Amino acid sequence: MAKIAPITLPGRQSQAYSILSLIAVSGELAANQIHRLPGGRGYKIKLIKSLKQKKLIHTYYRDKLRGYRLTSSAKEMLLDSYSERFTFPLSGNTDTNILKSEITRRLRLHSIAEATVTMQNAGLSVFRDEKADVFRPDGGTLPALTTPAFYNSREIKGLGSESVKIKGARTVGVLLTASEAFVVYNTGDSLLKWEYKSEMRTKALMKAVLCRERLRYRPENIRAMMLGGSMEQAYQLLTSTGGGKRNYFVLDGNYDSFVYLTNDRNGEILLRLLCDKEKTMALNRILSENLYARDGGLLVENDAVDENGEPVLFAHDCDMPRITRFDAALRRYGKSGTVICCDFQADALRRFCGENVRFQTIDMRKLEGRFFP
Repeated sequence: MAKIAPITLPGRQSQAYSILSLIAVSGELAANQIHRLPGGRGYKIKLIKSLKQKKLIHTYYRDKLRGYRLTSSAKEMLLDSYSERFTFPLSGNTDTNILKSEITRRLRLHSIAEATVTMQNAGLSVFRDEKADVFRPDGGTLPALTTPAFYNSREIKGLGSESVKIKGARTVGVLLTASEAFVVYNTGDSLLKWEYKSEMRTKALMKAVLCRERLRYRPENIRAMMLGGSMEQAYQLLTSTGGGKRNYFVLDGNYDSFVYLTNDRNGEILLRLLCDKEKTMALNRILSENLYARDGGLLVENDAVDENGEPVLFAHDCDMPRITRFDAALRRYGKSGTVICCDFQADALRRFCGENVRFQTIDMRKLEGRFFP
């Protein structure tokens, strides 16, 4: 009788190991996220098939929702091979280790996983062995972060009893850069449910932990980020009134700055830009050519003014409250102004803004070629 070859893990530098790592920290990775990972389509199909044949992953399909989960053998081997990375997600009674079948639980896992893919594709640190343990329960002041990192909502729960304050919050995690912190949400392809009080408690907790206790962010640098399937969701968010029971997202002053990025290549490029202050400033200098310096005396928020003294707003980060304030002020005072945004953002923002807003667009392919060749 032929001997059955023992199951072994792929090499740590391989794409197959990267997929296993992503599934491990996600609990369950939606099948439709595989196409977003590096590599050609055919190559990734072969990788998934190989991982299944080696009994390292299996497909879980229920309620018309398809995802990939690790086998028990894969969990054991990953824990043995790299405990610093996998002990947290693959130990104890955590959502990523003891997986549930309820669709609400699975959708939550998929939402966090989708955000993690976006962060990873943008070059951010997503694994625990790659970043500072900001949310450890014992606290203590940490040195300033030098590289951007994403901490998912399960890691925030590492705060212990403090995390009980934000039970029910819809955040999928927190993005920390050298100078700013973003509480991250993912609306996916539909309008996000929203509990104002829970989200404000989340904001307050992040200010306490990140500004006063562990890092030294300025309170005004605690911002929010919404991820979504397309710019159609941005339009829905900008125009949302919260629904009949007001249990869906609405721009109700929750954050002064609430940027919107798509979960695709365009969003990943803008996320890289957002995490790099020098590149962001360089882009703004380019946009400022042939414009005059910001006028703080205008009644309309602006980043520059044109030759007619009319306000100009740089909106490549799709900061929803800023865009809303800009449009509302122009309407109120009967003025005209210009929004400069990326080409793929323009249609949705035109639908939202009034006729007194002109648009200039940034070619995304040129932006990528200049700043991320």
